[in-house]
Amino acid sequence: MKRIDWNQLDAAGRKAALARPQRRTESFVASVVREIFDDVQARGGEAVTDWATRLDGAAPRRIEITEAAATKARRDLPPAAARALRVAADNVRVFHQATKPEDTPFIETTPGVKSKLVWRPIGSAGLYVPGGTAPLFSSLLMLAIPAGVAGVARRVAVTPPSKDGSVHPAMIAAAAEAGLEELWLLGGAQAIAALTFGAELEDGVIAPVDKLFGPGNAYVAEAKRYAASLPGGPAQDLPAGPSELLVIADRDADFEIVAADLLSQAEHDADAQVILVSDSGTALSEIMAEVERQIESLPRAAIARASLAEARAIRVRDMAEACAVANLYGPEHLSIQTEEAERLVERISAAGAVFVGRWAAETLGDYAAGPSHVLPTDGAARTLGGVVTASFMTAMSVQTVTEQGAAALAPVAAALARLEGLEAHARAADLRSAG
Repeated sequence: MKRIDWNQLDAAGRKAALARPQRRTESFVASVVREIFDDVQARGGEAVTDWATRLDGAAPRRIEITEAAATKARRDLPPAAARALRVAADNVRVFHQATKPEDTPFIETTPGVKSKLVWRPIGSAGLYVPGGTAPLFSSLLMLAIPAGVAGVARRVAVTPPSKDGSVHPAMIAAAAEAGLEELWLLGGAQAIAALTFGAELEDGVIAPVDKLFGPGNAYVAEAKRYAASLPGGPAQDLPAGPSELLVIADRDADFEIVAADLLSQAEHDADAQVILVSDSGTALSEIMAEVERQIESLPRAAIARASLAEARAIRVRDMAEACAVANLYGPEHLSIQTEEAERLVERISAAGAVFVGRWAAETLGDYAAGPSHVLPTDGAARTLGGVVTASFMTAMSVQTVTEQGAAALAPVAAALARLEGLEAHARAADLRSAG
């Protein structure tokens, strides 16, 4: 971790201190994604299969989620793991059912003029679930369950196969908990391209989707962005690239817990980034030393060390400045481990998810607390929130007007239309008040 004194930096230095890993924006990432998309658009499923074989190590495969398959998957898991997966699924479902938006009542703005908002599910959703080095079945729960609660008619889930071309039983069990009928073993930008253009594959057909969801590496994040930029292409949920965690800690924090939280994100990916912010030099030193002690015994130590090369330990003047630094960075995950953690939340305006106090481990949120862990990265938390039930829905305004309402409001609309030079608009209003 690189140690930095915030108050010794000028504006350029502060910007550099909070910069994301360069690999996330490397031009070659965009060029590879463009090459894959152009090929899939031209050759369809044949290109998807070629890229999958080359990059995933296996051709795309459709896994049917039958009751028999789900039962076998649960039996293949340790009993405690199967129970934990069910508890997590239940918690995710409860949270998203409780936060599902409801139609508003009619609001009368002018006598006889009433409007309301109604919510409808989108038609189809492409759900990208990271895999490869670690099968993130938790992401499947965090996407497929809120999509189901929203009422999305077609949910298409894709995930990379393991190195031997198989699928982890937890992924099948998670798909069953979410009520999915199938799961595609297909990853990377080629999976996003298949969801964008559609693909006829040996195991079946992937039809184009209306909106793309899910976290992923730099290539997946760029593929989602590029797909959404295409004319008629699918929308995307949010920039959800490699994981991020910023921890605000003071001298009263549990240094062992803070270090464990930092490493829990660093082990995700070499492009993951962790940042520690404190007003205590002692806390920074002790936590950095504890990180070094703990990393030695991690199975994914090499990945964590690569991530820590982009880590920062930032000394600030006080907790107000710590919150300001957090807001500038706009982290995917923010952990506040200070004496008055709840009071600091009032100062936070940009974070995907906030974990308050010693006991609110980001890991709990990753797996089982309830809110989706699919959150904005790369500073997007300054303007975007994470995936919620409403992410899988659209809001429409519905307006009803009586004859009396039209008589009252049409002259206002006509006057404003003529002020903008739109005479046809004005005449359409006039006809409503000519009565």
